[in-house]
Amino acid sequence: MFTDWLELALLVVVGFLSGAINAVAGGGSLLVFPALLATGMSPLVANVTNSVAQGPGFVGAAISQRKDLTGTPRRVWLTTVAAAVGSALGCVLLMVLPGKVFDAVVPALVGLSAVLMAFQNTIRKWLGTPGEDAPDRTVLLTVGIFLASIYGGYFGGARSVILIAILVLAATDTMRRLNALKSWLGMIGSAVTLVVYALIAPVDWIAVLMLVPTTVLGGFIGGKLAQKLPSNLLRYLVVVIAAGVAIYMALD
Repeated sequence: MFTDWLELALLVVVGFLSGAINAVAGGGSLLVFPALLATGMSPLVANVTNSVAQGPGFVGAAISQRKDLTGTPRRVWLTTVAAAVGSALGCVLLMVLPGKVFDAVVPALVGLSAVLMAFQNTIRKWLGTPGEDAPDRTVLLTVGIFLASIYGGYFGGARSVILIAILVLAATDTMRRLNALKSWLGMIGSAVTLVVYALIAPVDWIAVLMLVPTTVLGGFIGGKLAQKLPSNLLRYLVVVIAAGVAIYMALD
């Protein structure tokens, strides 16, 4: 797949930047996807490769926040099952539906991801802070996580933004604990995606091997610098790149 060292160098740099952006602002996968396209991958191969490569980032976040998952076992298990089943279904749909379907919808999915990234703070303000006296909307929460996970298994861009929006809307807890649950569900979805794609999808494993360590390193350094870097600037940089990719793919 890779024709020269420049393409490998591109993935190293983009992987590092993706990890750092994920730690500071989120949305790093939207930076990796166009980079994979630039190496000559088809949208389908770039998508599954990107999904597999982004998984370790969720693992680190989930482990670091695991203490905030205690106290709500029923909610954790219901949403975990919903995330696992939904992610598997999304992966299967990606493989079963004709490739031209994905080629047709991916510009819209990238564009949607860009919009969600751009307005995630507005969305959170609109949804409000979860109140401690408000009832848990268990059915809405479970169905919402299931549908978001189908999307995550099929494409995955801005999955974290969608997950946290659903959690804020349908669950009752502090933002810190909901963010921990978001990281956990992201890890579950990524684990399912990894297994399914490894078995049935055309993953470019060379690209994965280049991206995973650089993404983890970028995430570590980005986490250290998170309080010093302008998260809004980084987020909108990702939005501009994603919007440009969406427009280019729609016109191509």
